[in-house]
Amino acid sequence: MFEGQSILITGGTGSFGRKFVDVLLSQYPGIKRIVVYSRDELKQFDMAQQFPVERFPQMRYFIGDVRDRDRLVRAMEGIDIVVHAAALKQVPAAEYNPFEFIKTNVLGAQNVIDACLSSSVRRVVALSTDKAAAPINLYGATKLCSDKLFVAANNMTGHRDLKFSVVRYGNVMGSRGSVIPFFLSRRSSGTLPLTDERMTRFNISLDEGVQLVLGALDKMWGGEIFVPKLPSYRITDVALAIAPDCRHEVVGIRPGEKLHEEMVTETDALNSLEFDDYFVILPSLVQWDVDEYASQFRGKRCEAGFSYNSGTNSHWLGVDEIRMLVRRHVDDSFSHVPVTTGAT
Repeated sequence: MFEGQSILITGGTGSFGRKFVDVLLSQYPGIKRIVVYSRDELKQFDMAQQFPVERFPQMRYFIGDVRDRDRLVRAMEGIDIVVHAAALKQVPAAEYNPFEFIKTNVLGAQNVIDACLSSSVRRVVALSTDKAAAPINLYGATKLCSDKLFVAANNMTGHRDLKFSVVRYGNVMGSRGSVIPFFLSRRSSGTLPLTDERMTRFNISLDEGVQLVLGALDKMWGGEIFVPKLPSYRITDVALAIAPDCRHEVVGIRPGEKLHEEMVTETDALNSLEFDDYFVILPSLVQWDVDEYASQFRGKRCEAGFSYNSGTNSHWLGVDEIRMLVRRHVDDSFSHVPVTTGAT
């Protein structure tokens, strides 16, 4: 799929970008060029120490902001595939600085689309979030708007061999600002703040997120929103897995948070397909044969009234599974031996 291809990743110095580049370099030696596009020169410098051009001559580091359409057009010269991972994503910050999020997540998305339409790009996959389904916060609303822009971009491709699709998934285990690193940092305090003991979330590892994007690039017909089938966890089980000796302090839900996250709403399900490992939310204006698509990948229509919600999920992570995943994906030295008491 990537033989002789050039790939650009917006927000390429983030957690996803680093893992994606690592997988591309280790598993796809035929790639012609990998362009990391981001606005932070220090993060690019750090990433270049991990993936130096001397060892990986296909690597390029391109400073730029998705808010700058002209810079994107220049960066996409000779690019075949774009993975759009750049975003502002902290929920409380979005509530306080709404238009800054709009400029990056919405206007930036349109700039990426325009730059792709002005170049030789052939495949585009944009990263979304579970918070874009029935959003109640500004961040989720901007990502829903971004999703709609990328899906609708297929209506503007004309004679070009160009397709746009979206992948939507849940909380990435161990990503910056997420709950597991936060709980790990608070173990020695003896207290873990919980927003609400009823709270649940979907869970995905960085490796699984990368595989989802690779699968979308392989399967996409243009306009799909790919939603993986993921396990859920209860916030109380995460707290017990990481710090069984800590007491819990309920601090209340932060502005813009939900008790449970959705990735396919009941309304979305009316226009969605279910496959073995994922769902596809179809575009409003489908440009291809849905029955043929479903048959090729062995899918079926979602039933009326279906929704995919972290609180009603059929697959749950237990305490022992969470501990195993923390060691595998977050901290290989992690032990659940209580920090404050030294007991086993």
